[in-house]
Amino acid sequence: MKRFQRVISFLLVAMLLAGLGVTFTPVSEASQSAAARINIVRIADVINPVVARFIIDEIDRTNREGMRAFLLEIDTPGGLDTSMREIIQGILNSPAPVIVYVSPKGARAASAGALITLAADFAAMAPGTNIGASTPVALGGGGGEQDQAMMEKVLQDAVAYARSLAEQRGRNQEWAERIVREGLSSQASEALELQVIDLIAEDEADLLVQLDGRRYLRAGQALVLETRGAELVRAEMNWRQRILTAISNPNVAYLLLMLGFLGIFFELSNPGAIVPGAIGAIALLLAFFGLQTLPVNYVGVLLLLLAIVLFMLEIYVSSYGMLTVGGILSLALGSLMLIDTADPTLQISRAVIFATVLVCAGFFIIVIYFVTRTQRRPAYSGAEGLVGERGTAQSAIAPEGRVFVHGELWTARSAEPIDAGEVVEVIAMIPGMKLEVRRVDRSQDAQARS
Repeated sequence: MKRFQRVISFLLVAMLLAGLGVTFTPVSEASQSAAARINIVRIADVINPVVARFIIDEIDRTNREGMRAFLLEIDTPGGLDTSMREIIQGILNSPAPVIVYVSPKGARAASAGALITLAADFAAMAPGTNIGASTPVALGGGGGEQDQAMMEKVLQDAVAYARSLAEQRGRNQEWAERIVREGLSSQASEALELQVIDLIAEDEADLLVQLDGRRYLRAGQALVLETRGAELVRAEMNWRQRILTAISNPNVAYLLLMLGFLGIFFELSNPGAIVPGAIGAIALLLAFFGLQTLPVNYVGVLLLLLAIVLFMLEIYVSSYGMLTVGGILSLALGSLMLIDTADPTLQISRAVIFATVLVCAGFFIIVIYFVTRTQRRPAYSGAEGLVGERGTAQSAIAPEGRVFVHGELWTARSAEPIDAGEVVEVIAMIPGMKLEVRRVDRSQDAQARS
């Protein structure tokens, strides 16, 4: 019995050890697998708040899951300064090394993209790419002394920021200053020669081979990056982020704003339609989200609102088209002034503005024409619709009696006596749901019928 118990005990211990082995082995493999991965994100868009949030989240995930590095493939014309600084803060504070790779061939890292590349632990470019042109643009400056003084402060701040990033990563500070002051842009081979980037790679495989064994600093300690054999894990934006990124496009935000105005205008001019009002409200909210990521000139917004007011007034005021002309001019000027920046990547396309203003103006003119024509028509229903209708006196009217008009019996009053059976015509509706009528000669009635 004791021997049997020892056997059972041995088997239980063996099973427990085996269970522990099974439990710990996958964790160890998972840890090694995570360490052998590199998180890769590709951005081929303007740098905006949605893109910045996505990149920062992926940098955090890289560190949270213990991946070897974060690789950002970039092709951008630039973007918002605030979004750029958020990304750079995420890069500078990342324990895991950050690699910025300007690719594919023909791509660029302009403006904000150039400074993001400077901030990376390892900067690489594909052949046929360029980097630079980071001069801050004026935000609606009028050319006065105050505007010039403000732009000088912005310029000095950008220069200091660029030099600081280059100094921290051991890159060419003079070049960093020139891309801000002079708008300098360099091709890949020149950037490598000037020690702006660390290497030129044909593709991702070549990039990983060249990066393997390179050193980087963390808290004053030199560490070695191991990329050979690492698995590239690609991270993509989810559907929500893609929608928000699309809405943040200046052209899309502008079109949504115009759609919202059209919907609200149609709802106000035809109360009770509901669907245009609902679509217009949704479009306006989406447009406001997109515009909050852009440097908006509120004078432009006010001009657009003025255009809607002028179009509405045209319905109720006889201006012989002058209010419509004013509305079209206000719409065009407001569209041109809406985005307050000289940065072409953040401006609304002139072709989009021209086409939108043309379509909106045509829409407003057609709607106003039909609404005005409808308002000027004689009434066909209700109390006003009875005026001018003819009927028959069902009883003598002296001064009141009963008449049959428009398929209904009414109490009527007349200033002159009317015998039963005579033809009457409604002059007006009087208080008490009564009609005021007059006698119609049968000859006149027959002539009207013919």
